[in-house]
Amino acid sequence: MNPQAGLSFEQAPPFSLPLRFFLTAPLFLLTAAGLIMFSPEVLAARWTPQALALTHALTLGFLAMTMLGALLQMLPVVAGAPLPAPRLVAWLSHVALTLGSIALISGFLTARSTAFGAGIVLLGSGVAVFLAAAAISLTRAVASATVNGMRLALISLGITVLLGVALALLRTGWWAPPAADAVRAAHAGFGLLGWVLLLVIGVAYQVVPMFQITPPYPPRLSRWLGGAAFALLCLHAAAPLLPEPVAAAATLLAGSGFAAVILTFALHTLRLQSRRRRKLPDVTLDFWRFAMASLIVSVAVWLAAQFSPAWADSDAYPLLLGMLFIGGFAVSVVNGMLYKIVPFLAWFHLQAQLQARAGSIPTMKDMIAGRWTRVQFRLHLGAMALLIVATAWPHLAWVAGSVLALSALLLGWNLLSATRRFAQHGGRFG
Repeated sequence: MNPQAGLSFEQAPPFSLPLRFFLTAPLFLLTAAGLIMFSPEVLAARWTPQALALTHALTLGFLAMTMLGALLQMLPVVAGAPLPAPRLVAWLSHVALTLGSIALISGFLTARSTAFGAGIVLLGSGVAVFLAAAAISLTRAVASATVNGMRLALISLGITVLLGVALALLRTGWWAPPAADAVRAAHAGFGLLGWVLLLVIGVAYQVVPMFQITPPYPPRLSRWLGGAAFALLCLHAAAPLLPEPVAAAATLLAGSGFAAVILTFALHTLRLQSRRRRKLPDVTLDFWRFAMASLIVSVAVWLAAQFSPAWADSDAYPLLLGMLFIGGFAVSVVNGMLYKIVPFLAWFHLQAQLQARAGSIPTMKDMIAGRWTRVQFRLHLGAMALLIVATAWPHLAWVAGSVLALSALLLGWNLLSATRRFAQHGGRFG
């Protein structure tokens, strides 16, 4: 199977559209590092304002920023359906997501209702613009497992934003949604397991075989995995609204089912990567393997909580689970994919613009120096290890944040080096 079969590279948007998202994301990773370094309360408990600011710096500022940029590129190329008015959509959604994330983080740290209000308006409008454009694109898309994964992920993003608006209104005192605890749980579930995990699963069907030179995912698996995960997520969100004995059973069923989905995806991915045809060292592969290992450990931590009520009720449990899933899994996957997407786009647009002969422009591998991607991967591993330990010993938070800051700075520098090489060889961003 040719992993690039069916890709519509001629419909790719200008390099500048996804690039602005990719270059902004490391700044929010640096923000997260600063919060860890200078706010000891970040790792004290799950619901402190500082912990919530950190969570949203990572999920909105880094993950969503990168993922929306990637979708700008993938919807035309993989789905064969460009977004309408892509320049306007990219500009509006990027500005709104950047400013809205800053406002929301500020709102958590200062408890000012005006900051939350600004965050609601900016994030809600920015995501709404992107979702509307993506919905139009997906109605014209060629059906595939990746396209179906994108659809489910974008539906989850829309639900996440609506629930987030309700929770932000609760913090401002303007409105108190019923069953606030259930809304919080559903917001986290649809955001992390729906938007982040389902998009990674859907995109993996395309990018793992294409960039890591592996066999394809089994067709039967790719057909049912995303849909099963979304159904379990909906069951988990609805469970608190059911009568008590039924609610507990539904919650356990949804949690166990989702654990099985996560293990199935992680183990299949690792198996495919072990069978890759090109055995050369690849830092993106290392990021993915660490991400899959983090997913597996996340399931083990969740299972331990099912058999130990004391562990489940501790402050360390949700912090450790969040660190493994958000930092160990999601940040790792996104970080690794940036080292494939940005060099590939720089090479592709140079090739398309200049009609260059082989050897006259840098290859993908030449866009970013391999030794610096390797250094950044090691810094990332060190930061994640320290952060996991810091959930039990918070006095290590400053050290963990410092290493994460170095990792974020080097990630940004590496991505900028690809754009510099692109410009030096006559590439046009617009």
